[in-house]
Amino acid sequence: MTVARFQHTATLLPNGKVLIAGGQFTDPMGEMALIYDTGAAELYDPTAGTFTATGGMNAARFGHSATLLPSGKVLIAGGADRKDGLSMQGLASAELYDPATGTFTTTGGMNTVGYGPATLLPSGKVLIVGGDASGTSAELFDPAAGTFTATGTATTSGAQTATLLLSGKVLVTGVDAGAELYDPAAGTFTATGSMAVARSAHTATLLPSGKVLVAGGSDGRNLLASAELYDPAAGLFTSTGSLTTARELHTATLLPNGKVLVVGGTESWGTPAAANAELYDPAAGTFTATANMNVARFGQTATLLPGGAVLVVGGEDSGDDILASAELYQ
Repeated sequence: MTVARFQHTATLLPNGKVLIAGGQFTDPMGEMALIYDTGAAELYDPTAGTFTATGGMNAARFGHSATLLPSGKVLIAGGADRKDGLSMQGLASAELYDPATGTFTTTGGMNTVGYGPATLLPSGKVLIVGGDASGTSAELFDPAAGTFTATGTATTSGAQTATLLLSGKVLVTGVDAGAELYDPAAGTFTATGSMAVARSAHTATLLPSGKVLVAGGSDGRNLLASAELYDPAAGLFTSTGSLTTARELHTATLLPNGKVLVVGGTESWGTPAAANAELYDPAAGTFTATANMNVARFGQTATLLPGGAVLVVGGEDSGDDILASAELYQ
């Protein structure tokens, strides 16, 4: 990439290119190697295999959400900034990237600052669920009006994932074992079955069957290798095969063959970054190892490209270096 990044976003555009935006980087010229956030953005072209700079965001940010809208524009919302390299401040601002012009423009701000997973609903609106300690904020972005409005009251503590189900409802999981469903028609949250294990920094992936694979993460004391499946029909989580490596801050990508590629993350407290990867087979309910990455990394992004390859970008390595490198899984 043109910029090393950690806690950035990667969004597949309708033209097949990938928008990489924001994130954190280490100032290589600083005496204290302070970490800053960036507003820079770039495009990955799968045909050329290259990254090129595009218009920058109006606000430097990391830990934000990025959602492709039906119009083809990308909504960037929230996150945080660290302008002086030390203190961190949550952001309520939001902006839109227009691939036609290669520019970002500001749009209506959120009602709550900070982090939160974002989900495009069938209506074209975007649900953002608060990811702070309270985990009670939830709001909708209306692209037609360019505004955010409050909706429902989420009760899941520290929302980590939000997954659109085949029914149109959204499964939200948090840092405790609780989970809930958001109903766009009613604008309400209701509790559903609890996970078997409290976890954070895990992944949640919708499978072709309509079930959701929840994998890895941390319980606050140990990294987890366990995984479970949420069945919307029963409203319950059940255990499935365990990861070959306990990990958090990894990525999980649904492949065209129905398997899930799990990549990188931290695999132990003493060895922050993992290079290994594995595949989950829903038919067998098991994880098996696949080829390792060329660079160990966590906090990266993984994007399924139109040709079926997976683009893995950025992150941080075991030496606390923020990475500009990228690689393809094929």
